[in-house]
Amino acid sequence: MNAPFRSRRRASAPHPAPAEPDESARLALAELALALAREGGADYADIRLGATFWESLRVREERLEDAGNGESWGFGLRLLRRGSWGFCGSTTLTPDAIRRAVETALANARAVEPIQGAKIELEALPVVEDRWVMALGVDPFAVAIGEKAEFLLNVNAAARDAGADFCTSHFQAAREERLFANSRGSRIWQSRTRVWPEFQITVVDKKSGRFATRDSLIPPRGAGWDHVEACGFLEEARRGAEEARQKLHAKPVAPGRRDLVIEPSNLFLTIHETVGHSTELDRALGWEANFAGTTFVKPQRLGELRFGSELMTIFADRRQEGALATIGYDDDGAPASFADFNIVEKGVFKNFQMAIGQAHYLGLPMTNGCAYADDLCAVPLQRMPNISLKPSERPCSRDALIAGVEDGLYVVGAGSWSIDQQRDNFQFGGQLFYEIKNGKLGEMVQGAAYQGRTLDFWSGLDGLGDASTYALWGVFTCGKAEPIQLAPVSHGAPCARFRGVEVLNTDVGG
Repeated sequence: MNAPFRSRRRASAPHPAPAEPDESARLALAELALALAREGGADYADIRLGATFWESLRVREERLEDAGNGESWGFGLRLLRRGSWGFCGSTTLTPDAIRRAVETALANARAVEPIQGAKIELEALPVVEDRWVMALGVDPFAVAIGEKAEFLLNVNAAARDAGADFCTSHFQAAREERLFANSRGSRIWQSRTRVWPEFQITVVDKKSGRFATRDSLIPPRGAGWDHVEACGFLEEARRGAEEARQKLHAKPVAPGRRDLVIEPSNLFLTIHETVGHSTELDRALGWEANFAGTTFVKPQRLGELRFGSELMTIFADRRQEGALATIGYDDDGAPASFADFNIVEKGVFKNFQMAIGQAHYLGLPMTNGCAYADDLCAVPLQRMPNISLKPSERPCSRDALIAGVEDGLYVVGAGSWSIDQQRDNFQFGGQLFYEIKNGKLGEMVQGAAYQGRTLDFWSGLDGLGDASTYALWGVFTCGKAEPIQLAPVSHGAPCARFRGVEVLNTDVGG
C-alpha cells in the first residue's frame, strides 16, 4: 500500500475545489450535530470532525517510482439511544450532511435495539475544553517533494556504493487534525504528525542465483522531517548493504532449543502480537472473532493469569515522546493519563485495553483510554496505546545479557511473523542472527526463526537490560476490524534474554 490512509485525492481541475470550513465553521457543524442528536432522542452523542493529510514516496535504485499526497476531510457522528449505538460518517462538511447523518445514526440505533443483548453503559468521562498539538520540528509537509526524493536517491546510492545490488527506499508521512465534541460538553482540538523512512536492500550471488535482503532498522516516529535527517539513514544504508552481503554467505543456523538475546528492534513485534493483541477486551468478548480473531486471555483470569516471569512488566501509555500512539486524548475523549496502566505486572496479567462502554462488562468503573478510528468516517474501536516492556531498574547491559548465554542466538530487526487467531502459537523471523558461544557474540548465521507459545516464551524471560538498552519501535499500520482500520502504535523494549526457545532453520535448502 503506497498510502497509509484511505484518501480523497485532490486532482487538478479547471475550477478550484471548494474551501474547507475553518475552525469556527467546523465547531458550528459539530454543535449542530449534537443539538440534532439530542432533539432526536439520543442519550449521548459525539462527533469527530477534521482532516487527514498524507504523503508517500518510493524510490528504486536511481529512479523515483511513485510519489503521491492527498487529504481526506469528513466527520464521524456516533450516538447512543436506549443503550444501542448508532453511527454515520460523511466526507461532506455541510449542515445538510450533518442532518442526514443524525437521521441515519438514529435509525441505526433504533434498528439495533431489538437485537441488542446487554445495553451499552457509558462512563462519565471528564468534561474537557482543550487544544493539544504535538511538538514538531520540521513540518514534513512543508519540505518539497523534490528534496525528499533526492534524499531517498542518496540513500539508495549509499547502499549500492557499499555493495547492494538493489535498494528500494520509501518515505511516508501523515497528519491527523481532529475536533472532538460530545453532548456532555467536551470540545477538544488535536493535531499529530508521524513519519516513516525505510528501505530494503537486496544482494545477489550471480553464480548461484541466491539472494539475501536486509530491511532498514529505523523506526517510524511521531515527529517531523528533522527526525528523518537526523536518524543516520545513509550510514544505516551502508551498514545494511555490508550486513546483507554477510548474510548471503553466512552459514545456516543449527535448529534446536537455544537461549536468545533479543534486541528491541525485533522484540517490539513480539510484544505487539503476543501481548498487545491478546489483551484487547473486544477480542476477549468475541467482538473481533470474525476477522481479527479472539484471544487465549479470558476475562475471568484478570488479576491471576501468570503471563510470564517476574521480570515481565508491560505498561501502556500515551505520553512517550516520539511514540506513534502518543496524543492528548483518545477518540472517546479520554485524557492520555487514563492510558497509564500496567497490562502485565511482574508477570501477572492486570488489565485489558478498553474503549468507552466496555468497562462495565468487567465490573470496572472506567475506560482506560484505548479508542481510535483511522478515518473520520470510521467508527472508533478499541486500539492499542503505546505498549512497552519496562527495562530493569538494576544496571544490566546488552553485553551482560550475552555473557550469560553458553549456546544461543542474538536477534536483530523484525522479519516475517505468524501467529494463530488466539494469539498463542507463534513464529517470528528477524533481519540478522548472530551466534552466541560461551558468553561471546560470534558470527552471523542465516535462515533462522524462533517459535513458541506465548506464556511459555514470556515465562522464559530471565534477563532484562536497563534503560540504556531501551529503544522505541512500532508500526504505522496495525490492521483490525471490518472494514479494516489501520492504526499507528509504538512499542518500547530493552534488550532481553529468553531461555530454551525453539529455533528453526527456515532455509529451503537448510
